[in-house]
Amino acid sequence: MSNDIKSINEFDIELICDYYSLVERQGPGSPEITQKAISFIDNLNKNSQIVDLGCGTGGQTMVLAKNTQGYIRGYDIFPKFINLFNENAKKENLHDRVKGLIGSMDDLPFREEELDLIWSEGAIYNIGFERGLKEWRKYLKKGGFVAVSEASWFTNERPKEIEQFWLAEYPGIDTIPNKVIQMQNAGYIPVASFVLPENCWTDNFYKPQVKAQEIYLKAHKENTAAEDFIANQRHEESLYRKYKDYYGYVFYIGKKI
Repeated sequence: MSNDIKSINEFDIELICDYYSLVERQGPGSPEITQKAISFIDNLNKNSQIVDLGCGTGGQTMVLAKNTQGYIRGYDIFPKFINLFNENAKKENLHDRVKGLIGSMDDLPFREEELDLIWSEGAIYNIGFERGLKEWRKYLKKGGFVAVSEASWFTNERPKEIEQFWLAEYPGIDTIPNKVIQMQNAGYIPVASFVLPENCWTDNFYKPQVKAQEIYLKAHKENTAAEDFIANQRHEESLYRKYKDYYGYVFYIGKKI
């Protein structure tokens, strides 16, 4: 990473939350991709218990709710996200079976074998892919599913600049075959894995941030930390556009054995 650009890990978490509360999605994705992942899950009915961990403001959760039956709880550590999540559920008339709650993915309140589906788009990195899959497994019923999207390498070798960037930001990044093996070793049948297309980044993640950045910088005028954070986000986008052939998000769906 350039010496002039700070790592995402150097910023105050509330500063990051303020920024991402301005956009519908807090990570790459799309309604079509959420629906595609749902298509591999065959155990749901009107009584199913579903959770979305690291749900953010619920952009993907509302799509999940519209395409499944059952009750959905979204968990995130940021009250601001959860307030927006519950407002969105009410706007979509889903609040009777979709509820956002403040909570951490490494301290979950569920009983063993309580859940039919654990969902997490672009958020399992907060606890780590391997750790999350292993620790969450006990909450799933036998035959229950886990579905997560995760940053992954597309190639065994990649340019030094992007490799150094990702190893600093998220050392848990790995190749798709290695991630599938990690899922299998954690006690799941790897049902499916597929790469999120480029538009999930360019159109649905980065494009909405252009306006969000204007609003954010205006609200945090003369705040050096906020300016540095926006520089970090713009740097991340420039790296994606330069090196998108080498990495991206991948959906991994597993079934508990």
